Amino acid sequence: MISAEALVKRYGSRTAVDSIDFTVEPGQVTGFLGPNGAGKSTTMRMIVGLDRPTSGSVRVNGRAYREHAAPLREVGVLLDAKAAHRGRTAYQHLRAIAATHGIGASRVRQVLELAGLESVAGKRVGGFSLGMGQRLGIATALLGDPGIVILDEPVNGLDPEGVRWVRTLMRTLAAEGRTVLLSSHLMSEMSQTADRLIVLGRGRILADGTVGDVVAKVTRQVVRVRTHDGARLMAAIADAHVSVSTVGDDAYEITGLSAELVAAAASAAGIVLYEVMTSSGSLEDAYLALTAGDVEYRSSLTSTATDAGALR
Repeated sequence: MISAEALVKRYGSRTAVDSIDFTVEPGQVTGFLGPNGAGKSTTMRMIVGLDRPTSGSVRVNGRAYREHAAPLREVGVLLDAKAAHRGRTAYQHLRAIAATHGIGASRVRQVLELAGLESVAGKRVGGFSLGMGQRLGIATALLGDPGIVILDEPVNGLDPEGVRWVRTLMRTLAAEGRTVLLSSHLMSEMSQTADRLIVLGRGRILADGTVGDVVAKVTRQVVRVRTHDGARLMAAIADAHVSVSTVGDDAYEITGLSAELVAAAASAAGIVLYEVMTSSGSLEDAYLALTAGDVEYRSSLTSTATDAGALR
């Protein structure tokens, strides 16, 4: 388990992390989201003792990271896939780290195989692609067979097979009862991998909950129906909080009512609905809505208003 209380980190006059409280529980994948500059990397660095909090505390399994006698066996972390000596081979890199904790060569070979690197174990790290470096970083994080795994953008540079491997690995680790904290900017991947989300913006927590709860609280459910009695349906569900728009022949989209209430109102009015569908916003929609006011670097083109002519 990872727990933070009133955690603050300041660099001079700039506050990178602004008094946040959170808990990352075992047995699930917790997604750690936020725009660039939100404080995610700073928070992860404080978890593993690379940065000292200005105030507050963060603990792993009830202790500060530095208090663990064998931290590699408690927490496996990938913060920078390039953090390896370029002149060493993958095997040498892992053996050097394993030696600090008395971890044997058999475990080194095991994580190399797990990461799909056994065929390049004798290759120098300096010749690795970004994806191979990510795999080596993940192998390093798993070297001590830790109960807590923290990965920052682990799918960067990976091909589709590698992305799926990371997804499956994270789900497997969580199913084994481990604590998994995963940072990524890929919302589609996070929606398939994470159970819970912590969303940061300018050092503050913007949302903390299950993926479904976060999406439901920020986005609207849309009920799409098809009926020959559109005018009567609009009259039957008319309310100040209900919005109805025509989207095609006999097709309507309704917000402000659940599908059950729309169907009940139609039934009471004797209106036949020959199609009823519901859709909620995506994780990407929820994320963009949550962080709209906390993006440090914003381009002139947005998903809601793009001037196509400007691209010509």
